[in-house]
Amino acid sequence: MSIFKHKFFKPFKNIFILILVAFAVWMLFFDTNSWLIHHELNTDIEDLENEKEYYKKEIEKDNENIKKLSTEEGLEKFAREEYYMKRENEEIFIIEYEDSLKVEVNE
Repeated sequence: MSIFKHKFFKPFKNIFILILVAFAVWMLFFDTNSWLIHHELNTDIEDLENEKEYYKKEIEKDNENIKKLSTEEGLEKFAREEYYMKRENEEIFIIEYEDSLKVEVNE
């Protein structure tokens, strides 16, 4: 019993303080609404908000691309760059560099 005579353990002789400490530990770690669960849920909320911002930016980019493709010049530019289309009596030369070519390595 000499361990409880230390001045650190003096407050724990009071039953109300023991109950308060037990309640605090229960609420912080073991309850269904514990601090650990709240921390995990707050982290999930932050991740979802970041994802929401990312998708909003992507929607803005897509709307800009739609506006560009809705004009005659934008549609022609897209067709020329992506599908190598051309007008009548026009020739297209595609220049490829060695470092941009895909090389298959067979082992």
